[in-house]
Amino acid sequence: MSARIVWKWTALALLAAACGRDGSRRESAKEMRDTGQGRDSGRGSTATAKDARKTILFVGTSLTAGYGLDPQQAYPSLIQRRLDSLGYNYEAINAGVSGETSSGALHRMPWLLKQPFDVFVLETGANDGLRGLPVDSLRANIQQIIDDVKRTHPQAKIMLVGMEALPNMGSGYVKGFMTLYPQLAKKNQVAFLPFLLQGVGGIDTLNQRDMVHPNPRGAAIIAETVWGALEPLLAKGEKTRA
Repeated sequence: MSARIVWKWTALALLAAACGRDGSRRESAKEMRDTGQGRDSGRGSTATAKDARKTILFVGTSLTAGYGLDPQQAYPSLIQRRLDSLGYNYEAINAGVSGETSSGALHRMPWLLKQPFDVFVLETGANDGLRGLPVDSLRANIQQIIDDVKRTHPQAKIMLVGMEALPNMGSGYVKGFMTLYPQLAKKNQVAFLPFLLQGVGGIDTLNQRDMVHPNPRGAAIIAETVWGALEPLLAKGEKTRA
């Protein structure tokens, strides 16, 4: 693993607790619908078109929530702009929570699963790695989340987003952490994005001062990375009718 891909792990470790303290920023998918976040409030679509919109639910950590950014700079919001610009009749809902582990994500699922969605994007594990939590627990939590989505939303398409672990946790931990994502994606036959921070992690000019969270330029690159894996899951026939 190169120095850039490793990011600056010392800063990462120091920031883990800070991210956890930001957990009070929790916002559910319903709350975002009610407040208008996750959608472009300037769209001139009719009430009928809005009612017919399909939903993409992004569940993740501070990297999805947009820690340190304006809400409209977080990558799910940038995905919404792309959807609108290309005429896709989808709404992107940002259900990211700063500091959340895979266990926390699993704990939230019963409530999130009450919401309707057509595409489910799961980004979790970064905080498990920061805290050195067991790889087996991470694997089990992700598997349970996928199982629950398939059980309650059998028609929904799922995308799993991979992360990397701290190199100083030991080669065994790093290998186990990195291999579980592709293994789970293959086992469950879901779409897979190997690394959310590809092309952003470890690059000074693309991150905030903490060298953990992307700045607006970095978030824009992440949005492009996510879009490349996400677009094939979207129904072409669901584009907005002129």
